[in-house]
Amino acid sequence: MAEPAVSPRLRVGLIGAGRAGTVLARAFERVGHHCVAVSAVSGASRERAARMLPSADVLDPIALCAAADLIIVAVPDDVIAAVVDGLVATAAIGERHIVMHMSGRHGVEVLAGAQAVGATVFAAHPAMTLHARAEDVERLYHCPFGVTAGAEALPIALALVYEIGGVPTVIAEADRVLYHAALAHASNHTVTVLAQSMEMLRSIGIEHTGDYLRSLVATTVERTLLEGDAALTGPIARGDWATVRAHLDALAASALPPTTASTYRVLAQATASRHGKQLGV
Repeated sequence: MAEPAVSPRLRVGLIGAGRAGTVLARAFERVGHHCVAVSAVSGASRERAARMLPSADVLDPIALCAAADLIIVAVPDDVIAAVVDGLVATAAIGERHIVMHMSGRHGVEVLAGAQAVGATVFAAHPAMTLHARAEDVERLYHCPFGVTAGAEALPIALALVYEIGGVPTVIAEADRVLYHAALAHASNHTVTVLAQSMEMLRSIGIEHTGDYLRSLVATTVERTLLEGDAALTGPIARGDWATVRAHLDALAASALPPTTASTYRVLAQATASRHGKQLGV
């Protein structure tokens, strides 16, 4: 297999001009690489590409591969393999290419087709929510990246992540799904819990619910990231089961969606269990 060099002159091609992919391509441009082409179909993708990567040509994926050395496959998780295999079948991807994806869920198995024809392949997932804004490039500095690669590709993957200011952590292929579940649990479900809490406050007439919760939530997050379970305060930490029962009764009697009460109960049970207690309600 050819050994592609990582240099300041890699020609980057981005397949899928989504929020994360455009930020990563722009980050590579910032350190001296050049995004020469973007594959963008929808109007929103084309607008995003024009705003974030104005010097890149909008090309179809086959033409993009011909123009690029490093191919970023930034498409939905479920179609990564199909996109790559289709490009391999047309000989668009070959031995000279570096092919990466940004999925948290997948390792390099979904790039097996590209690897089979000699391409250097790896997965590099930024543990960060990105919104296709110029300032997002700054947020990649010191951002953790979950990297999966074979022995030959790993030095290249690590070098590229370090080059844009990221902090790579090697994730085994078999651990990718649990890795991604951990990040989704922390990020996505936090959105649901906070949105439910804000809805509760609005139901009793508090208007600026985000402002009301900000200090409490920020302190809780910071303490938990430092101390883990030891950061817990409140009725379950004290064993105030009558208070927890009152919370559940109030939620059941409210006009809030039933899922709010069920979410509270399940999380209360999980919290009690982690602290060696029975919920008691």
